[in-house]
Amino acid sequence: MSIIVITYAVYLAISIGITVWVARTLSTNGYVFLVDVFNGDEVMAHSVNHLLVVGFYLINLGYVAIQLRMNVDVFNARQAIEGLADRLGTVLLGLGFMHFFNLYVFSRMRARHIAGGSTHPPVRPDTRTAAARAA
Repeated sequence: MSIIVITYAVYLAISIGITVWVARTLSTNGYVFLVDVFNGDEVMAHSVNHLLVVGFYLINLGYVAIQLRMNVDVFNARQAIEGLADRLGTVLLGLGFMHFFNLYVFSRMRARHIAGGSTHPPVRPDTRTAAARAA
């Protein structure tokens, strides 16, 4: 096997592994947030969470595939490592961008939900204060 094929295999293994790990982390931790955004509707939160994970995989694995091609010839280990670092760095930046974009969208959703008012009934008062008399 040539050094370029080994570099491609390592790139794919690391990129796919990181993509799966990030997707699982976001799915697990984002679920609680989505339940809050959807007023405790766990069915809706689960559905949206699943759709987000599918979209995340499609976009990121497609990006990994596009970034696979190396534009330089690789003749030694140094060139292979540098090419691998360049490709992985690009994929990690893409994953980071996607993560912060999702956080931005969800924070906007939550802010809109909070600004629209709560669907929970107000809390009953447990004490009274005396009214001031007009002088």
